[in-house]
Amino acid sequence: MNPRPVVDTSRSPHAKLTQVSPACVRLSDPFWEPRMALNRTKTLFGQYEQIEKTGRLDNFRRASGRKTGIDFEGIYFNDSDVYKWLEAAAWSLGTHPDPDLQRIVDLAAAEIEAAQQPDGYLDTYFMFEREAERWTNLKDLHEMYCAGHFIQAAVAHKRATGDDRLLNVVIRLADHILDTFGPDKRAGACGHQEIEMAMVELYRVTGDERYLRQAEFFISVRGRKPAVLGGSPYLQDHAPYASLDENVGHAVRMLYMNAGVADIVLETGSPALLEAQNRLWDDLTQRKMYITGGAGARYDGEAFGDAYELPSRAYAETCASIALVMWAARFLALTADAKYADVLERALYNGVLSGLSLAGDSYFYENPLADRGTHRRSEWFGCACCPPNVARLLAELPGYLFSTSAGGLYVNLYAEGSLNAEIDGAPVTVNTRTRYPWDGAVEMKLGLDAPAAFSIFLRIPDWCEGASLVVNGQPTDAALIPGGYAEVARTWSDGDVIALYLPMDARVWEAHPHVEADTNRVAITRGPLVYCLEAVDNPGFDVWDVVISPETEWNTAFRADLLNSVVTLSANAAAIDRSTWEGALYRPAGGPLPTKPARVTAIPYYAWANREAGPMTVWLRRA
Repeated sequence: MNPRPVVDTSRSPHAKLTQVSPACVRLSDPFWEPRMALNRTKTLFGQYEQIEKTGRLDNFRRASGRKTGIDFEGIYFNDSDVYKWLEAAAWSLGTHPDPDLQRIVDLAAAEIEAAQQPDGYLDTYFMFEREAERWTNLKDLHEMYCAGHFIQAAVAHKRATGDDRLLNVVIRLADHILDTFGPDKRAGACGHQEIEMAMVELYRVTGDERYLRQAEFFISVRGRKPAVLGGSPYLQDHAPYASLDENVGHAVRMLYMNAGVADIVLETGSPALLEAQNRLWDDLTQRKMYITGGAGARYDGEAFGDAYELPSRAYAETCASIALVMWAARFLALTADAKYADVLERALYNGVLSGLSLAGDSYFYENPLADRGTHRRSEWFGCACCPPNVARLLAELPGYLFSTSAGGLYVNLYAEGSLNAEIDGAPVTVNTRTRYPWDGAVEMKLGLDAPAAFSIFLRIPDWCEGASLVVNGQPTDAALIPGGYAEVARTWSDGDVIALYLPMDARVWEAHPHVEADTNRVAITRGPLVYCLEAVDNPGFDVWDVVISPETEWNTAFRADLLNSVVTLSANAAAIDRSTWEGALYRPAGGPLPTKPARVTAIPYYAWANREAGPMTVWLRRA
């Protein structure tokens, strides 16, 4: 079987890069490989138990008639959780075959296949007493959203395992959608975007251009008059996509739509859609994104707020950061611009990883940047979109590390392990040694059957100053610009060694002046990681009261005994002495706030809330 990428742009006419297949990468690092092992040995099996326990698979058995006398269980879009789990399990099987996982994947696949209706329709909520309601409430009931996740799962199953059993099922479902909606049929779009990405990926795997055109249709009908979804900005139906310059409404839906439009641009090169994409990217990253790569400020509607509305009591749904990773990956394929890999990395290490406990069995739906100790992870949710979404991203992760181009290899993310790829017709092995993200030293040793000329592009992260690069012990003339790729072009031989060093000093950041929540506050990062203060590491004062100077020197310590091994940051600082307030809510202003010395310790944000509860904060008062 020829292994395929997660997002297969190998034949996309406007793509500059193509991801490698996850099957081409074998991770052995102490950061990602244990998480992926936990994902495939614990998380996926635990999620399957939840899918069974909560009746999600029984919904399929009810639809097929294999189980009678039961009602539909849960929320109307519960099918989508099964599909996301299935996609995660498929990619896991593609990299690490497991007979126990294969058994439950086959079981789930059989239940799904049996539930499909003779006309190709498949949504277990709209069975029996609700059959007449099919496609009658596209705004609220998420039929296409569920179909999109199934299409993505089936494509993943085909690419990862070579099995086209589910692909044949989704082709019948997709054809049913094509028979129902289109320029000369019904005008409609889904209130929760997802089908757009799925249709493009189905086009890529089948070569059937009808699916690409259907994705274009679903984007083109939004913002029309009369409106297909009521003209709601919350549902991104208030204006045509090509005219948008602001991310509005439900954050996950908007970001899924952006990723789907990026897929369309990769295939069609539409200038109008690309211009809108650029405007929306700038709007997100310059006005509406948290320092963690989180998106969606408001609990009300899981929505974006106004420009610079970024309160630390953030909603920042885990799925929104995952959607941002997906959009950034497609933009990276389109442009080969490292700024998209920088945002991808930020969201991955911070906004996504915080959504999963270190034990791999509980989850955050929301990811605030400050908390008083009440926000804790849950083992599952009634609306369980986030848990299987995290699982599928972890299963796909090896495919995000490297990309190939005509005559080049791009290193997007750094992790220890090996890559087997073909570059301009030459088989190449890359063995990487690194302790990233704890250490910025990266050594890459090449294996080739014969000398070959090509370029290797190494990402210099935007947070890095003073990078150095040598090949076989000799400095190169490659430009080492933060936020760019350093190109090394040469004829490579077996055994060549690249040594890249990315200094990882603690850095202090401030927010734009219009971000009122962070006025006179600073945040600390080291390498790709955002740090936070958690009460358990800082006894004797409230972490919300810490006052820090931007010039403070931070000491680093690798702690193998803490939080599954982390680098901590510690410094001498101060904390407000609240005893002087004597219970007052307000008092006359004047003079500096009274403080007391405080020795503070910071941990990576992704690791918070894995121990005893207590206050936490990312943004600290600025001295």
